[in-house]
Amino acid sequence: QVQLVESGGGLVQAGGSLRLSCAASRSIFTINVMAWYRQAPGKQRELVAAIASGGSTKYEDSVKGRFTISGDIAKNTVYLQMDGLKSEDTAVYYCAADLEEGGPDYWGRGTQVTVSS
Repeated sequence: QVQLVESGGGLVQAGGSLRLSCAASRSIFTINVMAWYRQAPGKQRELVAAIASGGSTKYEDSVKGRFTISGDIAKNTVYLQMDGLKSEDTAVYYCAADLEEGGPDYWGRGTQVTVSS
């Protein structure tokens, strides 16, 4: 099992920045893919960014150039640096762990990000 605990959400003005953290209960080096998803009211949950154990990353088109996903193996923590925030980034952000290819196996409880325009 993997426990995931997110932190770092909050209220920020448009154009501002936030950094989300996801602390895992085991080494992230042993996890195939760590990812951040988000879900806005009335919308489906969507993938925002992902990082593989080898270090490769991918991003949803609307966040490319604004968000950066990274991992700290020593701290078993994955980060999502969010810059240039827009009101449409408002959502609950979830951390997820994919142990084997096929989608997330474990989820965090989520952290709210609200961007005021």
